[in-house]
Amino acid sequence: MRPRLFSSCLLTPGQLAPSQQDMRVVGAFNPGAVTTEQGVVLLIRVAEAPRQIRPGFVGLPHWDLEAGKIVIDWLAEQELIVEDARVVKIKETGLLRLTSTSHLRVVRSANGRQIEPSEQQILRPSLGCESYGIEDPRITPIDGHFYITYVAVSPHGAATALASTLDFSSFKFHGPIFCPENKDVVLFPERIGGQYFALHRPTTAHDFSRPEIWLASSPDLLHWGKHQPLLGSSAGWDCGRIGAGTPPIRTREGWLVIYHGNDKGEGESGIGSYGAGKLLLDLDQPSKILSAGEQILAPEMEYECLGFVPNVVFPTGIIQQEDSLLIYAGAADTATCVVELGLADLLISDTSQNWRYRHLPIGE
Repeated sequence: MRPRLFSSCLLTPGQLAPSQQDMRVVGAFNPGAVTTEQGVVLLIRVAEAPRQIRPGFVGLPHWDLEAGKIVIDWLAEQELIVEDARVVKIKETGLLRLTSTSHLRVVRSANGRQIEPSEQQILRPSLGCESYGIEDPRITPIDGHFYITYVAVSPHGAATALASTLDFSSFKFHGPIFCPENKDVVLFPERIGGQYFALHRPTTAHDFSRPEIWLASSPDLLHWGKHQPLLGSSAGWDCGRIGAGTPPIRTREGWLVIYHGNDKGEGESGIGSYGAGKLLLDLDQPSKILSAGEQILAPEMEYECLGFVPNVVFPTGIIQQEDSLLIYAGAADTATCVVELGLADLLISDTSQNWRYRHLPIGE
């Protein structure tokens, strides 16, 4: 673990008004983050569930894209199997539905450590691949634009889509760039060898391997290829799930990525605990791992341990302030938190740890 220089819960569901009166905010978490000339901008995932309670029924929300609003499908409890607090399975079809739906909101901060009270712009789902909601944005500044990767959920599954903006007031939506099932896509902030690069997490229905982070490249940010597995999970804190967290930042030692892992073991019940690790990649060859596997954050604050999904620190945003890093994360799938770590401290490897990680070059 790495010592925290500063920790704070920035935003909770109770601080946000719902997008419509028949809904309630149940989560304000997993934020993208970036520094602008006006300060720090956070793009928050806001999850909403039906306000009404009908005994014996479960309300499953989705977006009516033409009307631009949320509608509720009410299904009898006996028609459903509860997968966990977030997901149910319809017995008749075997298909999944979310118990909440998400949109994105723009939130601003002068210093990255407190939220400024202001009217928040809402980004609602608008594409067919977004009818169950849009989730977990990551923001990367590239060539004068801010590019946003986010998860688009629909009956076709969870895909990753791309948006861009110059000012966080107007946005251009470019559509899906990674087809289902693929999440946790983060972009490198500059071309490497003339190409753009991204980390992504494909998910398969069959467990031929432990979870993996993959690397891909693109000439234009829209068309991606040369996919290759990069990092596999270990048998420890990230054995249950692994995925990129924050967009890479350039350091003197290499590309630094804060990624997430989950410790749910094979056959174990529940969801498990989510923490964060560090990944260091070569500046000129991002497929080359310099170090990986060390866990640097685990749930320890009350707001990280108690919530909709307990014991979750899920990093999604990062900014550098002089010699430290502010890491923005979802806390217990409920709130947004920020953790400050020393940059130099992160670049030091903990040789007391017997890290177990896998560099997975394809075709070898």
